[in-house]
Amino acid sequence: RFVTILFADIVGSTELAASYEPEQLRQGLADVFARISQLLTSHGGTVEKFIGDAVMAVFGVPQSHDDDAERAIRAALAVMELARNVESWVPFPIHFRIGVNSGEVATGTGEGGQFLVTGLPVNLAARFYTAAEPGEILVGRRTRDLTSSLVGYGGPRSLHAKGVGAVEAWPISGPIHARPGEAPPRLAGRSSPFVGRELELS
Repeated sequence: RFVTILFADIVGSTELAASYEPEQLRQGLADVFARISQLLTSHGGTVEKFIGDAVMAVFGVPQSHDDDAERAIRAALAVMELARNVESWVPFPIHFRIGVNSGEVATGTGEGGQFLVTGLPVNLAARFYTAAEPGEILVGRRTRDLTSSLVGYGGPRSLHAKGVGAVEAWPISGPIHARPGEAPPRLAGRSSPFVGRELELS
């Protein structure tokens, strides 16, 4: 199944733990992740799991959309915007780093009906977020190709992925906003393959 994976991770959580009372920090982070979960869901993502101070969301499971990669990028930008304004309702600063990647994965259902997504694209998305700078979004090639009409990208960055070797990732340099009255920019390609639609596609 073709999906887009998003990892968002809080930067400097150890330093936060040393600077704030545990209960204050716990409640603040709970509020932050609750809002992020709502953001991701509102953009069409499925929050698969929380890993420490990171959240993983999948766009394209259980329902696929033609613009899942675009939805993931819009969600990533929305998370960064939330982080910039977080001190208006949480008593400490929050900075995120985000990795986004698209590709074919295996999907299934685990205990409690939870969706499980596995495959190399997931591993690379995790690698991208760990390599991102605070406040940065790094994406893989297929995500970049599918969303180049939505956002601007900086030059490629070479990263080493365990078991894979050298891979390239691109940082988002800024969104492309539609002018007033115009529809949002659309994708140059498709994020989900069509099967048995040769006549319609032609």
